[in-house]
Amino acid sequence: MTVKNNVILNHTEINHKIRRIAFQIYENNVDETEVILAGIDKNGYVFAKKLKTALQKISEINPILCKVSIDKKNPQSEVKTSISVEDYKNKSLVLVDDVLNSGTTLIYGVKHFLNVPLKQFKTAVLVNRNHKKYPVKADFKGISLSTSLHEHVNVVLEGKVFEAVLE
Repeated sequence: MTVKNNVILNHTEINHKIRRIAFQIYENNVDETEVILAGIDKNGYVFAKKLKTALQKISEINPILCKVSIDKKNPQSEVKTSISVEDYKNKSLVLVDDVLNSGTTLIYGVKHFLNVPLKQFKTAVLVNRNHKKYPVKADFKGISLSTSLHEHVNVVLEGKVFEAVLE
């Protein structure tokens, strides 16, 4: 992969990563009838919607979308989900975000779901930046990057052209 104009993933590559991660989710849930795709609001939820579409194309699994709202400036505040606890209790759940940087957002999302008995709990990210502040990992990842703390990864998943750019 060559980087041009700081684009780390272009439209075609992102679509390929989405499809590959959907296959990984399917392989890990082959005996399930439903999987909860819990996308962290904003881009994580958009990524989860794309994973849902890809999963529906390749399997009989019914992916259920859940929007997870976390205040990124104050992650210790209450985490809210768009579906009730009863809707994901004792089910397989994948917590989805676009970029894993320090792990703060993902770890507080994980913490919320630890209060509920789940059949299986995994995490998925499009870009893993390897700057962990917390002991959290992505089970499914599109790409891993070693970047400086001063750099920022911007992921665009809406519109006609998707891309991940290092800024």
